[in-house]
Amino acid sequence: MHYVIIGAGPAGVNAAEHLRKFDPSGEITMLVAEDAPPYSRMALPYYLVGNIQAEGTYLRKNANHFDSLNISLKQGRASSVDTKKKTIILLGGETLNYDKLLIATGATATRPPIPGIDSANVFNCWSLADSHKIVEATESGSKVILMGAGFIGCIILEALAARGVDLTVVEMENRMVSRMTNELMGTMIKDWCVAKGIKVLTSTKVSRIDASSGDDPLSVITEDGQTLPADVVICATGVRSNTAFLEGSGINVDMGIIVDDFLQTSVPDVFAAGDVAQGRDLSTGDYYVQAIQPTAVEHGKLAASNMVYGTQTPHPGNLNMNVLDTVGLISTSFGMWMGVDGGEEAEMSDVDNFKYLNLQFKDDVLVGASSLGMTQHVGVMRGLIQTGAHLGEWKDKLIEEPNRISEAYLASAQAQHVTMAPA
Repeated sequence: MHYVIIGAGPAGVNAAEHLRKFDPSGEITMLVAEDAPPYSRMALPYYLVGNIQAEGTYLRKNANHFDSLNISLKQGRASSVDTKKKTIILLGGETLNYDKLLIATGATATRPPIPGIDSANVFNCWSLADSHKIVEATESGSKVILMGAGFIGCIILEALAARGVDLTVVEMENRMVSRMTNELMGTMIKDWCVAKGIKVLTSTKVSRIDASSGDDPLSVITEDGQTLPADVVICATGVRSNTAFLEGSGINVDMGIIVDDFLQTSVPDVFAAGDVAQGRDLSTGDYYVQAIQPTAVEHGKLAASNMVYGTQTPHPGNLNMNVLDTVGLISTSFGMWMGVDGGEEAEMSDVDNFKYLNLQFKDDVLVGASSLGMTQHVGVMRGLIQTGAHLGEWKDKLIEEPNRISEAYLASAQAQHVTMAPA
């Protein structure tokens, strides 16, 4: 049996390792697109800051790790897949045959179609190669414009601030991290950044980038008419799943690759995992791309099991969750943090001290939560949402005093223990 994995991120690496565990004698080939060993994008900010060398981003530190497991790493990019012949065609024309295939190609950073976006010193910050360029082009005091203040943008922001650059953030939404915050919480994050000396422009966007005639290489013009001098512009305006090479393959693609409960695609013996797969969401039961590393790791392990043993283990769904450190301020969101139709909400805020907590209920079940500067509640919020525990009278108590959520969690755990205890 020849297993081929296209992609060498967390999903692909975990799949390869579990394939070897489940099938000690099978042939395993992992296709590596970049000119670097498999690495973690989540480690790139530490490299930007200088806390680690490039090697510190590698997913496995032992250079002989994959050889020791008899997993072949093959350099190359897939240009197309012939699912009838079970063949992958690589750029350059080489072919690779498979018996079972896992597509774990992840995502690619996008750029808005604005004049000057392809100028020198305009970078993404998505790959190790991107990070090398940013390290070479910036130093303490460099004028840097960061386009985008979403989740990825704020991770980059944290690293750039630690690098000591003169940083300006341009965000088209009216708040920061809009996909995990409401207006109050997102504005609090903005105010925190401003207090730390970071300029943050919201409700506007970059309309063009010009070569500067002054001392600075670039001039960034915003939609509301501001001109911002810059040494470097970093684009963090979104990503898209890497699926273009699947055209004509018969594999159904939407925003990502459509998979079933077993992470199998519309074509037998072809599976997908990680940022490229539209997997099940625990809260809604719907399928969409959940581009976070814990999901990729879980996908990889589950896909490997179903590739070896047949489609026996369904995917229960991943909890939508985000934990973000923005210059020392921790924000979180879990599940249906924005609420559900007919649901109830509990909210408490201390704007001056950058503390915020929001709980979302459907009947007496916690279905979503978000917090800022209150890390003591992270575990219990996640636990209550994942278990779907009925809170009973504690729901009304939390509506009045959401900060008592740890007590509610303990009460629900005790009630479950009593219910399950033998008569």
